[in-house]
Amino acid sequence: MESSTRPDDQDPAGENDAESTFLDLTSCQLRDLASVELPPNLTELDLTANRLTALDPRISHLSNLKKLSLRQNLFNDDGVLPLSAWHSISSLQELVLRDNQLKTIPDVSIFKMLLVFDVSFNEISSLDGLSKVSNALKELYVSKNEVTKMEEIEHFHELQILELGSNKLRVMENLQNLSLLQELWLGRNRIRAINLCGLKGIKKLSLQSNRLTSMAGLEECVALEELYLSHNGIAKMEGLSTLINLRVLDVSSNKLTEVNDIENLAKLEDLWLNDNQITSLDNIAEAVVGSKDNLTTIYLERNPCASSPTYISALRQIFPNVQQVDSEMFA
Repeated sequence: MESSTRPDDQDPAGENDAESTFLDLTSCQLRDLASVELPPNLTELDLTANRLTALDPRISHLSNLKKLSLRQNLFNDDGVLPLSAWHSISSLQELVLRDNQLKTIPDVSIFKMLLVFDVSFNEISSLDGLSKVSNALKELYVSKNEVTKMEEIEHFHELQILELGSNKLRVMENLQNLSLLQELWLGRNRIRAINLCGLKGIKKLSLQSNRLTSMAGLEECVALEELYLSHNGIAKMEGLSTLINLRVLDVSSNKLTEVNDIENLAKLEDLWLNDNQITSLDNIAEAVVGSKDNLTTIYLERNPCASSPTYISALRQIFPNVQQVDSEMFA
């Protein structure tokens, strides 16, 4: 939602009063809010991309505030400490502290209605403190930090999105209670094995750029629609035949020599196999027999099989509705 609080942009008849409850101060290079009026009826305050180091105490009086973004500022742990005592804004539903200088998870225990919490792109080394975050939370973002262990997440029974990419995680654990989880993003970690702890409702899973050598462990994830496993050390396609709802499969930049175990994937639309060691297209038609009519995008470049001069025409014959082969688009 984009709107302005400038008087000349407001409807004189008052028909746009709803817009005046959103104050967007993005990229104003503010060091503080001394020059800014904070209307008492604000429900959203966006302070993204400024130079703030301290919280203006007037924010604590915005009792209608639902969304607060402090993204891309200069807040350290002490700078956000006042939040833990601002009971007047305890009905906050979205708090974004992304891209600051935090070293720990801040105390946000007073926000019992918090639905979205984002502390990505900081210097946080531990998830210690998450146990105090509301169990009503639906989206949690802690990407691009220094986290080494998945912990203090067991109480998030309502969580739908968990983003822990670009950390230092080695093991998938403590996920078993997150029965409503729809999206799990764990790219750019140090994970060696897939362990979803019994979860079966995941729809989007990313384990790109880890240390996987096998894709075993996905067999029961029958709700999966998007699976991203690129940039690992996987040598064999397996455990995929049960994933009948899969639309996107990315296994590029691995060590695959053949295309296997996707014959049943009738809903598959995007298949990324580039940068592997697949030598021949001989079995590709059989391998994708279930999805050959639905497949619209396939990447196979930088495999030995892509060196054939008839490579693209052969793929177009196999996939009658293909719209893209590698970077080449077709009408």
